[in-house]
Amino acid sequence: QTPAAASTLSSLMSTVRAINLVLPEIEVYLAGSSIDGQLVLNLRSTLVHPVVKVELLGRGYLRWLEEENPERDYEKSMACTNQVVYVSKTQNFHIKDGWLDSGVHTFDFHFTFPPNIPSTFTSKIGCISYIVQGTCCSSQVVLAKEERCLLLQGTAGNCRRHMTDTAPLVVEVRKDVVYFCCFRHGFVTLRISLEKNIFCPGDTIVFMTDIANRTCKYVRKVIFALHCIVLYRGFSSRGEPRYLEDQSEVTRLESRTDTAPFEAMRVTSALVLPKPMPVTSTLRENKIMAFRYELVGTSDLPCTTSTIVVRVPIIIAA
Repeated sequence: QTPAAASTLSSLMSTVRAINLVLPEIEVYLAGSSIDGQLVLNLRSTLVHPVVKVELLGRGYLRWLEEENPERDYEKSMACTNQVVYVSKTQNFHIKDGWLDSGVHTFDFHFTFPPNIPSTFTSKIGCISYIVQGTCCSSQVVLAKEERCLLLQGTAGNCRRHMTDTAPLVVEVRKDVVYFCCFRHGFVTLRISLEKNIFCPGDTIVFMTDIANRTCKYVRKVIFALHCIVLYRGFSSRGEPRYLEDQSEVTRLESRTDTAPFEAMRVTSALVLPKPMPVTSTLRENKIMAFRYELVGTSDLPCTTSTIVVRVPIIIAA
């Protein structure tokens, strides 16, 4: 790069004093809705033949490592990856007379989200993200750029297949206990009951838990958690499909029960769902990730290493 070219580039770069995206105060956007905003450009001096644009971008990406050949003695990791573009829209602004004078210039933009895109999501393996990006260029040189992340609630998913799941749901688990120190045995039963098992992001899940303690010890507490189980679909470096299932905790609640020996207790609990969150879906719908949910109740049995676990399938729809 010649000194003259470097000087010209430096002059161009200093032309833009500031670039800002002004967005509406909406915490979560809904798939199929619209976004209206402004790109505000503040120039120190006149800018000739500028290119000013705003882009709406939504992408999904995942990556994990797995052992390439488990039968061999040495370890060799292989990266499994996949990516997809959910939305890519650009609005280029017409510059009258081909130049912008010094001062502040405001450009209005409007985008509509596709109706079938998934929710914003982040894990240690993959992510689904949406951004609005404003850019000012001249002579194919990017002079200024600003990005703003958006939270989006997807509505994709076949709701019809869930219509048969609107009935009340009850799941019961019994765990036998043996106390060798006093040569006694007994059992603990956990039963979780829900009036329905279809919920929307932002809803409150209200459920009842019946604890039947038929042991000689107290059942002190039950921990409730909503788990999100994600099935990822990636490809190896040789183009072979690979699948990985992983789960994370969405929200949890610890309930002190102190159920006495040979007594029973009923506990009413509530978990508030976040927003946004992915809806229950398949790989066909989300292309690289499939989502399902479980409400899990866990209790450590007293004076033992045993744990009783109740898993209740939950459907998230929007």
